[in-house]
Amino acid sequence: MEKSRLPEIFPSGKPVIGMVHLKPLPGSPQYDSIKGMSWIIDCAVSEAMALEKGGISGIQIENQFDRPFLKPADIGPETVAAVTAAAAAIKKSVSIPIGINIHLNGVHQALAVAQAVGADWIRAFELANTYISNSGIIEAAGPSALRYRAFLHAQDVMIFGDFHVKHGSHSVIADRTLEEQAEDVAESGAEVLIITGTKTGSAPTKEEIMQIKRKIQQPVFIGSGFTLDNADALMPILDGAIVGTYLKHEGKIENTVDTDRVKNLMEKIRSISE
Repeated sequence: MEKSRLPEIFPSGKPVIGMVHLKPLPGSPQYDSIKGMSWIIDCAVSEAMALEKGGISGIQIENQFDRPFLKPADIGPETVAAVTAAAAAIKKSVSIPIGINIHLNGVHQALAVAQAVGADWIRAFELANTYISNSGIIEAAGPSALRYRAFLHAQDVMIFGDFHVKHGSHSVIADRTLEEQAEDVAESGAEVLIITGTKTGSAPTKEEIMQIKRKIQQPVFIGSGFTLDNADALMPILDGAIVGTYLKHEGKIENTVDTDRVKNLMEKIRSISE
């Protein structure tokens, strides 16, 4: 395994990445054409600045509210253009690293955006194997995505890869253990592995995290359900965290970022690391 770029991107301890959930974008069912893209960008920049003010390590930008999500081949240029515009504005407004995630499993699109705006990583829900999402069958992106990254000369863009990802059924690969699924994703090019619970806001168990840590060399981040309450138990065995819902007012995904929640969580992380 090549040397990880994580220490270059996040030189200070275990990173906690906060989410900027973009408002519904052009082309999605709930897009507000009256308020338009300028409002979406203003909201995104405001969220990013609130996260940075709270002391977050980095920011991941995603089209969370483009529901119901399209499958990768159907994610159009309008989504790529809108995410690029928002990400570029955020990049200019904060001094911390940014990453890109495009639902659902839009790995090629995320790579294109990341290369265009100078993002440091993308998140891929399915690099290896397959699962059944609400949008249908989602197949492995890894084989073509790694070739596309090489085509873009975007090797500096890290790939964070989920395994047994939330919001889906994995019955089609039920004969693969969690450890085997993690190894599959690692072998498919993930430079960071992301472990999640069964749905947005739910956390994996300590035992599940330890299972994976014993099997792979790559850093392991938690990708759902990380909170102030479970930080003491989970952060010592993790290499980082991606946090979205918990950092919103009242812990509701549709609300804006609560800077106090961010500060409290980051203070907890620092106390664990000391």
